Amino acid sequence: FAGYISQVLKNYTDHACDGEYVSLRCPHRTTISIQSSFYGRIVPSHQLCPSRYPHSYATLIKEDVACSVGTSLQKMLDECQDRRSCQFLVNSRLFGTDPCPGTGKYLLVWYKCRPNEYKSKVACEDDKLRLSCKKSMVIAIYSAIFGRTQGGSLECPYQNLGMPMIECQSATALQLMIKRCHGKRSCSIYASTYEFGDPCYPGIQKHLNVIYTCDNTPLLLPVDETEPPGLSSSSSSSMEPVGVGTEMALLSNILAAYAFITENPERAALYFVSGVCIGLVLTLLALVLRVSCRTD
Repeated sequence: FAGYISQVLKNYTDHACDGEYVSLRCPHRTTISIQSSFYGRIVPSHQLCPSRYPHSYATLIKEDVACSVGTSLQKMLDECQDRRSCQFLVNSRLFGTDPCPGTGKYLLVWYKCRPNEYKSKVACEDDKLRLSCKKSMVIAIYSAIFGRTQGGSLECPYQNLGMPMIECQSATALQLMIKRCHGKRSCSIYASTYEFGDPCYPGIQKHLNVIYTCDNTPLLLPVDETEPPGLSSSSSSSMEPVGVGTEMALLSNILAAYAFITENPERAALYFVSGVCIGLVLTLLALVLRVSCRTD
């Protein structure tokens, strides 16, 4: 579960030069969410994606290092958005008109892995945000924004008090929400500058927007909530129930096996049939040996 969440929260970056394949992939139960994309060249070829053919010094001088295609983001959205994986060959024809013929280009992609099922909650400034999941399910935070986004929020309309509409966001909102709510069945937090700091100019109204999922994984509380006050980590570890490590390892193996079966049903069926056949052969050999021994 921890490994799955770390993959979901991670910001991925991939790149490919002209003539190479770019491949994006997300873990089980998530899909690709393109954040940004760039196709062109803004650094010399000796720093990134060198040419496959030898160039003279005069040719390198003419290299265009201010070349970009405005359709790269839309193309990546068309090819990969909301898919589990995607792969395609990078070349200038894929993105339309070539803005700098003769200059080798490259593709840079920034993306995240979004859960297939997720919930979104918004709390206006100084209001309390409450997250909860059903019994035997826990919260997994996907993203958190505290501040003011360019589009604003329907739940917290912007009141024009003479302040300009400026986008500002807290850099620690996601980490704080993970610390407060990750792995719990329910949690609450105030959308206040006391909790998140003030990333905006004074007077700008802010809001907290959290996207999360509920995962059917047994509730695992952090150490600081399960250990009584005044006990050191060594004493709490001595009071840990015997067999917890074994149970967690077993749970991890079960989840890994389930993910493998759902991703590779044909291979899993082949392994199952092969196992049954081997078991029948071993049983037949045991019966033959038993009958032979009785006869002797």
